[in-house]
Parts: sequence; C-alpha cells; structure tokens
Amino acid sequence: MLPQEIIRRKRDGKALAPAEIAAFVGGITSGAVSEGQIAAFGMAVFFNGMSRDEAVALTTAMRDSGDVLDWSDLPGPATDKHSTGGVGDNVSLMLAPIVAACGAYVPMISGRGLGHTGGTLDKMDSIPGYASQPDLALFRRTVREAGCAIIGQTSDLAPADKRFYSIRDVTATVESVPLITASILSKKLAAGLGSLVLDVKIGNGAFMESARDASALATSLVEVANGAGLRTTALITGMNEPLASAAGNAVEVRNAVDFLTGRFRDPRLEEVTLALAADMLLSAGRASSQREGLQRARTALEDGTAADIFGRMVFVLGGPVDFVTNAAKYLPKADVELVVKAPRGGFVSAIATRDIGLAVVALGGGRTRPEDKVDHAVGITGLLPVGAEVRAGEALARIHARSPLAAETAAASVLACYTLDEARPVAAKVVARRIAPRS
Repeated sequence: MLPQEIIRRKRDGKALAPAEIAAFVGGITSGAVSEGQIAAFGMAVFFNGMSRDEAVALTTAMRDSGDVLDWSDLPGPATDKHSTGGVGDNVSLMLAPIVAACGAYVPMISGRGLGHTGGTLDKMDSIPGYASQPDLALFRRTVREAGCAIIGQTSDLAPADKRFYSIRDVTATVESVPLITASILSKKLAAGLGSLVLDVKIGNGAFMESARDASALATSLVEVANGAGLRTTALITGMNEPLASAAGNAVEVRNAVDFLTGRFRDPRLEEVTLALAADMLLSAGRASSQREGLQRARTALEDGTAADIFGRMVFVLGGPVDFVTNAAKYLPKADVELVVKAPRGGFVSAIATRDIGLAVVALGGGRTRPEDKVDHAVGITGLLPVGAEVRAGEALARIHARSPLAAETAAASVLACYTLDEARPVAAKVVARRIAPRS
C-alpha cells in the first residue's frame, strides 16, 4: 500500500481499514514513510477525524510497532496515569510515589514538552545523573525496588509514536482527538498496564479549551482504551490557571519535592493529585472506593512514605541518594531572577495560562523544533493563583532567566497574562467530571 494513497483516502474523508493503518504505521517505524508524509497524514486526520475503530487500529498498530512489556511477575498491580498536558502540571512526580506507597506499581512512561505544555521527562532530566531513558533491565529493577519509575520512551517501546509525536509538535496537529488518543494510549498499552487513569485538562492552558472538546477527548480515550483491552477511567480537571505555582523544569521538580516533604503544597495541585491517586487505587484494586483511595493516598503523603519512594526511585535511576533532602543543592539555577510586580492592587481574576507556558518556552524551557535543547534551569516561580489578593508593587511571579534581557521580556509577557479586578472571583471547580466506560 502506497503511503500517498492512504493519505489521499483520509484526506478525502474515507474510513481507513486496519490493514491500511497498520501499513502506514509500519512505514513510520521503518522509515519508509517520510516526515512530509507523516505530517500530511496528521493534517488529514486533524481535519477529517477517525472513527472509534480507526482510532483503536491506530493505537494498537503503534503499540505493536515495538515491544510490549509484561508485569505479571510483580507482586501487585501495574497501573499508571497520563495527563493531556498543561502549565505547571508536575502531578506525575508526586502521584507515582503516592500510589506506589499504597501497594500498586507505577511504570510511568512519559513524554517531553509538547507545544506550550511542559514535559514530565524534561523535568526529570533536570536531576543530575537521573537516567530518564534507561534500558529495560534498569526500568524493571527500578519499578520492583522503588515501586515506580518515571522514564521516557525507549527505542523499543512504541517507536512509531515516538517519531509521530515529535512531528506533531511542530506541524500544528497537536489538538487532533484521534492522534492524541493514539499517542497516549499506544505508550500505555506498550507499558503492559492493568489499569489507567487519565487527567484530561480543560481551559485556556489546555489543548482542549471547551467543556465539549475536553469531554470528547476524555470519552475517546476511555472508549478506545477499553476497546483495546485496558481498563481506563478519566477525570476532567481545570487548566484556566497554572496548576502549580511554578512553571519550567527544575523549578517544577523543586515544587514537587516541597509538596512531597510537606514544605509547601499548592492547594489546587494537591486536590488534583489526590483525586487521581484515589481513582488509580480504585482501578488497580488497592481501594474499595474512591473515599478509601483518597484516605490511603493522603496517609502515604503525610507520613513521608511517598517522599521516601520518590527519593529511592531517583537513586536507583542514577540520581543523588540525598536528592529529596538536598534538592536545591543539585537542581540547576538560572543566573538572573526578576520579580514581576503588580501594576496596581486587586484580586487576580484571570490568567492567560497558555501564554505563561509560551513564556517558559521563550526562555528556553521548551522547544520550537524537535531537535531543540531544553534549558532546565529557566522558568517561573511564585505564580499567584486566581483569587489571590495583591497590592501594587507586590510580586505576581518571579522569572528565572539566563540574561537580563530574557528576564525582562518574560516579565512583560507574564504581566500581560494577569487580569486584576476589584472583586474576588468565584472559585472554579478543580475536578469537573469523571468519565467511566459505558457498561
């Protein structure tokens, strides 16, 4: 089957057969399909969509483009979570060790930054010595010994998705529901999971801004995953403001360590993390209800077990043995710090969240091309949340940059992201909806 003919059929709105999809994915893996053809296919899907059966076929074909792991030798269930991406979304760094502390195993295969959103793998790469892309033996050992491992795709796991993912990032085809669905689920299916919980973001910092689009994506993910044999549920959570008060790489890792150790926890971040943990424990059979799952997760966080597991994971994967207690010593720091000052007093009523993410990218903390290197030290901290009261001249945020000019440019961008009003806004729900498979 010629790649251009498969592209033409999808361009013209025709449904592709599983064999056609498998052939195209095979060409992505082997290199027989060019980057231009992949981009054209992505754009055709972007405009014409895919049926549920096509999405299942694309997902399973990308899963089968490499190895599929088997965790049946573990003494507990293998489970995971995936977020569709946002700004200040470092949930994975706390969630994996919390769930592992409750008796499940979390082999978390994560991605790099995509568009304006930060990537979990880029955050982990800011830890010196941390092997974010270990060989399979080290991956397995880490999961068994620590209970969780946050790593990136290896060349043997869903290699077709790895190539497709990088091209989507720079060809304006990120927001396609079938492509997001197949990309997320192919990695999760290849990871050999027994269950999965999805965090689908909604709002001005998410890929899906409207409630209808977010629900469509969450439903697609749940239906395709369960259609492919993976027990999956989804939570729709708000992204009309950064989830953590930090956005970047090293700065989000520091925020996560502070969260795990109890030094500081952003309230919205805590609510989302614990809600996802409860659902993961319920899906994995480690809790009989969401209430029990929430109680178990909170206990693992408060008694320090989750922090210990995070430290153990970092050490087994090559990082410092004392990373949790000395994170500030090891994480890279930018040369310039600049306070973004409020021009007048009032309450934060809105934040242009996507633009906060783009400001991080402009600082060097993200990519505009797949081959770009990420500066792990730059970022933004102290981001005030919606509802916060501020006086004129007080800090809205702090910029961490490599040069004064970069810092001033980012500060102007961040200032433009904030809207201040005289009245405190009504607080929005953090967890908007839960979606389960239809019985």
